[in-house]
Amino acid sequence: MKGQVVKVISEKFFVKINDEVIECSQSGKLKNKKTLPLVGDFVNIDKEKHVINEILQRRNMLIRPNVANITQAFIVTSFKNPDFSTNLLDKLLVQLEINKIKPIICLTKRDLINNDEFLKYKDIIKYYEDIGYIVLYNTEIEKIKKILEKKITVFTGQTGAGKSTLLNKLFKDLNLKVGEVSLALGRGKHTTRHIEIIEKDNIKVLDTPGFSALSFLEYKREDIKNAFLEFQKYPCIYKDCMHDKESECMIKKAVNEGKILKSRYENYLNFLSEFKDRKW
Repeated sequence: MKGQVVKVISEKFFVKINDEVIECSQSGKLKNKKTLPLVGDFVNIDKEKHVINEILQRRNMLIRPNVANITQAFIVTSFKNPDFSTNLLDKLLVQLEINKIKPIICLTKRDLINNDEFLKYKDIIKYYEDIGYIVLYNTEIEKIKKILEKKITVFTGQTGAGKSTLLNKLFKDLNLKVGEVSLALGRGKHTTRHIEIIEKDNIKVLDTPGFSALSFLEYKREDIKNAFLEFQKYPCIYKDCMHDKESECMIKKAVNEGKILKSRYENYLNFLSEFKDRKW
């Protein structure tokens, strides 16, 4: 019988079939394959034995957070406490682009910065919009709900950025625990302890444990390059150029001319540096 994994706690997998949620374990055969069912997976189960026998083909998957078959992702990013980070934002965007999951940037905590501080971010925000990303504010609740309809959306971003707060605004009776942000560390406590699909009013969302670090080592250097959408606008004269060494590189020229955001290019070089000791 086919169902969807809607929650995973330890080695317990909660599978939804129609309006019923069944707690399951893995079959011995599935354990031997060493492929763990993820939240979002469509699976075949033995309903009487409460056992998952098969994981059906995935549309996509993410490693951190561990989820599958996602339509789109809300990257929840705060202006302050924790501070806005283009590095983390770009890491998440690249990861989503590689996995063919539509990213949507959702900005929070606008009230914690004054107008002068906000002006510093306006050009950055416009740049992300200009290269094709939807950018929203967490106060635009009705607009967000419309974007969420009939899709499976993962909410991710830096710990303490306001994912659970936003979900509580979207679903009034949800009452997810919201943690305080450490002023010393500038990041929040992990208030989400497991991954779960929350479903209501034709909307499916996933609240996930926050994180502050990602690795690209499961990808290739070319994957990272291709995930920077704006690079495609400036065809390079060098075949297979990685845009990091050649002095006449068109991407470098676009950065120097202000056509490509400098922080985006610096983050790109930073991501490539993770591969410097790796042999291909």
